[in-house]
Amino acid sequence: MISRRNIRVKVMQLLYIIETADSAVTFKKPEDELKKQLDKSAELFVYLLYFLTEVARYAETSARKRASRNLPSNEDLNVNIKIAGNELLWQILESPSFKKALEDYLPQKIADKALIKKIYEDLTETEQYAAYIAVQGREKQSERDIIKLIFTNLMLPNEDFIAHIEEHFNNWDDDADMIDQLVAGYLQKPASYNLQEMVSREKWEFARSLLTTTLERKEQAMELIKPKLKNWDAERIAVLDMILMRMGLCELLYFETIPTKVTINEYIDLAKEYSTAQSGQFVNGILDNIHKELDEAGKIQKINYKK
Repeated sequence: MISRRNIRVKVMQLLYIIETADSAVTFKKPEDELKKQLDKSAELFVYLLYFLTEVARYAETSARKRASRNLPSNEDLNVNIKIAGNELLWQILESPSFKKALEDYLPQKIADKALIKKIYEDLTETEQYAAYIAVQGREKQSERDIIKLIFTNLMLPNEDFIAHIEEHFNNWDDDADMIDQLVAGYLQKPASYNLQEMVSREKWEFARSLLTTTLERKEQAMELIKPKLKNWDAERIAVLDMILMRMGLCELLYFETIPTKVTINEYIDLAKEYSTAQSGQFVNGILDNIHKELDEAGKIQKINYKK
């Protein structure tokens, strides 16, 4: 589920922490730290899915509470609970993978019930919800759209919800974009996701190798980078830019199944997104220059599966 791009970001973030840490003692086993961070991402993902399903299911709780009032109105006795039977909702709830994830991570222990109620009530005030419950039948796209609406329009923009997430998950700021993409993909095809394998064996091996290789080959990478800096002082270049260039060089030299074009483009994009305004162009220039020299010297060996 977690893509190679997501993994590159995770490795980049951990390398940055290591590079800027006051003490290296904390990071005697960087692979274990990377695994821990990936597990935290999985836990955050599962919690967001759980919270989303609880908002949709709150329709039944609301209907029950309103009907039990001392003097219930006709409206109280006829609350529309269509969303509680939403087809996409029940695809998620009945998924063995989702059920197992709830047992593993126990998201219900930190769930804010008052916040679930508030977001459900916000949902019932929307035009989209009124249109959804006005239709008696169930149309696949509208079933999916109303669940997506809860997540994208009501949960993510809600300051109280984000504060709640940040209180329990200190990785939210780093993972927000990645998790947003994962939830969108999951809501499209929940049955195709295995929540017990957020990172496949092949991708974990890529993550582990990228981290350890970038750490172990730091001196070799710097020997290639420094001559290309011209008038730049290596000590004054943004730490993140240097990390990205080292990661990129390690991929070019030691990851034979990843095409060079893919590698260079990935690290240009990461530099643009996570570093300074000029970083994309800077990283591009250095990596492209070194790549050409290494290629001409026959030092880059890639496997071409198309052949």
